[in-house]
Amino acid sequence: MTEPPRKRRADAKRNEEALLDAAAAAFVESGVDAPVRDIAARAGVGVGTIYRHFPTRADLIVAVYRHQVESCVAAGPALLRDSPSPHAALAAWIDQFVDFLVTKHGLAEAMRSDQAAFQSLHAYFLERLVPVCAGLLHAAEQAGEIKPGMDALTLMHGIGNLCIGAGTPGYDTHRMVGLVIAGLTRETAPRQH
Repeated sequence: MTEPPRKRRADAKRNEEALLDAAAAAFVESGVDAPVRDIAARAGVGVGTIYRHFPTRADLIVAVYRHQVESCVAAGPALLRDSPSPHAALAAWIDQFVDFLVTKHGLAEAMRSDQAAFQSLHAYFLERLVPVCAGLLHAAEQAGEIKPGMDALTLMHGIGNLCIGAGTPGYDTHRMVGLVIAGLTRETAPRQH
């Protein structure tokens, strides 16, 4: 008796996601030149599986980038649904976004490449993530939890700038970004002078 096609597709998708997560972790730790055998070992797959899915390193880098963008996109609505408040959802999403940006900065050298595969990634990043951030900001603003008028793209640029210091001894990216997110909150009591 043969296995139904749906089962094989689900397994292949899980393998690909494990591979992309493993590649992202390897890229952060060792750069985009991390050995394919190390990525395969982390993912629990054979080296041949990587090359079947991603014939070139550039294909793998682009796939990792897109996978991480889509993870951030999916997290927005899920966090809004499952968090105790819209501000908590925004803070949790920003935390995930920071992890993505730190990985992205780890891929920066490859992203500056002139290869055609990388040309549309920045536009894709903005097209997919700005609306998610805007939705979270809007929900937190409507709940009266944050000050009105924060633009999603401006916030994302500011967070990106704070992530540049990642990896510097003594610099805590998440703490710095946390201060920005805390600064968005609406004051509930007048300041004492």
